[in-house]
Amino acid sequence: MATKKKTDETEETVETAAAAGAETEAVEAKAEAATEEAPKKAPAKKAKEAKTEAAEPAAEDEANKAHKGKRAEKIGVVTSDKMTLTVVVRVDRLVKHPIYRKYVRKRKKFMAHDDKGAKIGDKVRIVETRPLSARKRWRVVEIIQKAEL
Repeated sequence: MATKKKTDETEETVETAAAAGAETEAVEAKAEAATEEAPKKAPAKKAKEAKTEAAEPAAEDEANKAHKGKRAEKIGVVTSDKMTLTVVVRVDRLVKHPIYRKYVRKRKKFMAHDDKGAKIGDKVRIVETRPLSARKRWRVVEIIQKAEL
């Protein structure tokens, strides 16, 4: 009966507020009555709801993950083409020395899979890929400039 008394009181306040012409007070009174009468949810249920809400955006992120990010690209010069479907590409870069503040030329060689038919001296763009052999993890994407003979 205690709950009936509360609902009766809230109904009376709603009726008096509406009779006075204050619609906002009536809406607030209805909201208060709804919160008093509604049973409180257990914390475990709230946690489950939060997990399901958080899981939905994560599923969308995983679906779009294939389109996110770029593979590493480098531009270099072919130094060797003696292997079948493989070229060695030398990539030069300038790095500022940490103490002397002077630019130092660094170079590194990468083995790349070549379907394009690059020759020695060609300037090529290589892209990182899955391991294709013990030392080959790059692939020639395009020949930027042919070698001058």
